[in-house]
Parts: sequence; structure tokens; C-alpha cells
Amino acid sequence: MKLRFLLPVVAFALFGCGGPEVVRGANDPSIDSHALSTGLDKDDVQRALKETLNTMRSATIMNEWRTTNPKPTVAVFPFRNSTSEHIDSMLDEMLSETETWLVEANVVDVINHDRQREMIGEVRMQQNQDFDAARASKLGKQLGVKYFITGKVQGVDERTEDMRRVQYAVFMQVVDVETSAIKFQKKTYITKAVK
Repeated sequence: MKLRFLLPVVAFALFGCGGPEVVRGANDPSIDSHALSTGLDKDDVQRALKETLNTMRSATIMNEWRTTNPKPTVAVFPFRNSTSEHIDSMLDEMLSETETWLVEANVVDVINHDRQREMIGEVRMQQNQDFDAARASKLGKQLGVKYFITGKVQGVDERTEDMRRVQYAVFMQVVDVETSAIKFQKKTYITKAVK
């Protein structure tokens, strides 16, 4: 009889008194302070895009756009994923945020995203190891744009016995459609490491 009574008491002491498990949510700023993996997360991509666009704000091409009348037309091409990470949705978000940033800057006319869907599909079909600026230029001319913005994310993976480090580069450039001249380019680095 005593054993039947003690068993539930012991089980409660072992499993029931531990208290609630603490899980941090999106509102906790410390959740991004330490790398949980070497993969890119939304915060990494946002930080890199913000740095790139802030650099572009004072670039020569932006000053040209500010003084051109009528405003030049710009299309944002998809950012290419040259990593082993599954970040295509984040790269699509970078495309949309870049478009939004350009619209809010009010120095260029941005091609409507709905009209870009066909172009995006075409560019994705043609992307390989080497970006073909001439092909992208042809697509830009078909859309009636003066400049296009494109980019990619690359990664270099390094390992030792007790550590893994991945160095990512987020690359963006503005290209003149007619001449294929690069008018702006910026590479922003992100390093992730875990032990």
C-alpha cells in the first residue's frame, strides 16, 4: 500500500516541480545576440541590406538620379543564392525591400512588381555560375528600364575540430542597361561561427 502511494509522489517530484520552460520570443532582443547556427537568418540579411542601401544613399548614381528629369526607370532583378542555404524567400524579401526603399527615395520610377514576375522567372531560368549582364540588359530594355539592380549572396565555409565559421558576402550592383556599365556596387560581409 505504501509503495502505491509513494510512486505518484516520486513521479511528481521528478517531473512536476521543474517549473515552466523558458522560451524566448521575437520580442526578446537578446535572441539574436548569439549565433545558434552558421546559417543566415532574417536579422543578418536585414542588417546587410540596410548597410548596402545606406551606402547607396550617398553614391554617385543616387546623386545623378536626384538631378535627372524625368526620373530614370529602375527594375530590381532577383538576388541570386550562391550558398548552400535555403534562403530564397529572404532574397525575395530583399528584392521587395529594395524596391520599397527606391520608391520611398523618390528619385527613380520603379517597375511594377507584377510586371516583373515574367522577368524574374526568365532571369532565374538563365542564372548559372556566371551572371550574364548582356542577357539581363536585353531583358531590361524589353521592360523599358534605364538601370537594373541585382545582387547575390555567397558563402565560404571553414571548419576546425572544434569550430565552424561561415563568411557570407551580400553583393549588390546597379547596372546601366544600355552600356552594361556598373554604376554602383557594394559587398557587405556577415560572419557566423559556432563552437
